[in-house]
Amino acid sequence: MGLGGARASDQRWARGRRWTRCVPALLLLAALLAHGRHGGADWAYIGPGAGFAFLGSFLTFLLGLFLGLVSLLLWPFRLVWGLLLGRQGYQRAKVRRLVFLGLDGLDPGLLERYMAEGKLPNFARLKEMGGFRRLRTTFPALSPVAWSTFATGVNPARHSMFDFLNRNLKSYMPELSSTRVRNPERILKLGKYRIPLSRPLVEMRRKSRTFWSILGEHRIGATILRIPITFPPEKFSGRLLSAMCTPDLVGSQGTFSLFTTRQCGESHSGEALQSGNRFPLARAAGGFTGTITGPDDYMVEGGGAIHIPFSLTPEDSAGGPAVLEIQGQRHRLQPGEYTPWITLHFKSALKIQVRGVARFLLTDCGPEYSLYMTPVNIDPESPALPISHPSYYATYLAKLLGVYSTLGMAEDTWALNERAIDEEAFLKQAYLTYEERERMFFSALERTRRGVVACVFDTTDRVQHMFYRHLDGDGAYSRIIEELYMRVDGLLGKTLPFVDPGTALVVLSDHGFTSFERGVNLNAWLLENGYLARQEGARGRYYLKDVDWSRTRAYTFGLAGVYINQKGRESKGIVPAAEAMALKQEIAARLTGLRDEERGRLGIREAWTSNSLYSGPYLQSAPDVIVGYAPGYRASWDAAVGKVAGHVFDDNQKAWSGDHCVDPHLVPGVLLSNLQIDSENPGIEDMAPTALDLFGIAPPEYMEGKCVLRVA
Repeated sequence: MGLGGARASDQRWARGRRWTRCVPALLLLAALLAHGRHGGADWAYIGPGAGFAFLGSFLTFLLGLFLGLVSLLLWPFRLVWGLLLGRQGYQRAKVRRLVFLGLDGLDPGLLERYMAEGKLPNFARLKEMGGFRRLRTTFPALSPVAWSTFATGVNPARHSMFDFLNRNLKSYMPELSSTRVRNPERILKLGKYRIPLSRPLVEMRRKSRTFWSILGEHRIGATILRIPITFPPEKFSGRLLSAMCTPDLVGSQGTFSLFTTRQCGESHSGEALQSGNRFPLARAAGGFTGTITGPDDYMVEGGGAIHIPFSLTPEDSAGGPAVLEIQGQRHRLQPGEYTPWITLHFKSALKIQVRGVARFLLTDCGPEYSLYMTPVNIDPESPALPISHPSYYATYLAKLLGVYSTLGMAEDTWALNERAIDEEAFLKQAYLTYEERERMFFSALERTRRGVVACVFDTTDRVQHMFYRHLDGDGAYSRIIEELYMRVDGLLGKTLPFVDPGTALVVLSDHGFTSFERGVNLNAWLLENGYLARQEGARGRYYLKDVDWSRTRAYTFGLAGVYINQKGRESKGIVPAAEAMALKQEIAARLTGLRDEERGRLGIREAWTSNSLYSGPYLQSAPDVIVGYAPGYRASWDAAVGKVAGHVFDDNQKAWSGDHCVDPHLVPGVLLSNLQIDSENPGIEDMAPTALDLFGIAPPEYMEGKCVLRVA
């Protein structure tokens, strides 16, 4: 749908020519990506690092050209065959089109409040058309977990997503839960140069099957836009643009740069902030110079990061605009205004080029000067690794709608946490991303007459994370969240005209929100209570490096809960498997009702053993104890990165002041539809079987949800 007819044929042929022309230039592209990030160490920004797809050789160029010609010749036959099978696929369908409008983190309590105040007329209208329910979320109530359940219709022990991170059972080092990357097994060394002879592995670690892949088998198409945990993109009969866990160009989950004349390190490596880097702006005649740090040159033995020099020249001394000159381009910067996406070309020693895109923001303009640069996103017009299916779909969207952010977490929450940008700058960036997503969504709706359109807007989540502390105040930002809800009400208002009698519209969120005022360092609690031991001279290092594993029975990192150091499972485990269950139950019981005596409040409402919540083949990958925090509490920042230091309870002093990693009963999502909602207690696991049922397909027996919408 939307790419059919002669116009689509021309577009496919043009794309094929572009891609085949690009192959020699992108030869060995992935090798340019860095071994992890160049700076800070925050858990949420651990990325897959180096080792992406080996894109081929000159033979790939010839093969691509040949396949393009064959595709053009066979296109009329494939079109007819697709139309015939397509008609069969919809024979039992109850609807012609299904639209999922995902609003990450939309909270039912706030939604109900603003509807009651008359501020959300379109949500109220949709509620009257069909229905509104609170939507049960997952244990834990984290986006990668919940959206994976949305996509597959199963509990986490069947799709193997429990947190943003997994622990490596050999090294205890954290790794992305959604993606596994391995370097090429075969490398040809020619002097100082390294030529990969095999493909690095980029593997999706989420298990089970998505509803859109099942629909595709029945010739029912789907356009899947920015649903979390879709990197790397799966192959199916439809279109998909990846979202959460899509890395930036240096292989991290988002590393920003701040260039400043204020005192900082003087080397290219810069000064590491928690999730970014601060670099010097050197004074030069008439202005300043700086250097952008890009991906490592993996093609050269010991090759370091590739650098791009730039200059920044103020137009006058009064603190006004400045001119950014970079790679032969001039960009006039207005203080406080983001540039459009600027293309950056990183060239290796072998003259192989990889492209990224970034926005720049002049944050200080006299007497000190500071320039913020977003993480360098993969350029959607020339992707350095697969971020869409088909592979040309990302390019198609960029050509159709303009360049857009590709990073999994595009809104730079850590730049605000680190005060590299202020609240106004963060909001501008968040709504620029929102507008990009809106263009994609409505383009898909306009081009999809039947099948599925599913799109997730994550601005609702990111803004609430950063502005929740203002929600009940009376300051300048006290209405930001209210205005956010009103904005997405307008989005719904623009969606409703697409809802004809043959269309089912489902608006949902994966979880709600609450405040995050105090952090709980469970490693400190485990230490105090004799479950964890530190090495001699422990210094409060990241990633559990201070833990004495020979005396440690339990530990934590990430946001979900506690792990048992189990013998035969962890490489240095000491707890016999026969004793693990009793230890899990003991820790869960002692954590349930844990109080913050300093504040006289409950810190943890309840803790559960994993086997009491889940069933499935990946149960052993789950945290052994899932922790349900009370309102106002969450795993502390130190606990999340595996530090064993400090107090059990500490104030959260970051801008990130709202969260949802609490007792899931406290933060349900929302479900609204123009169809009648049959269940009084629907869960997010019901969405996949509902999608299949609406198209007349019996959900697989392993799916745990059920259809919750009724077609009149």
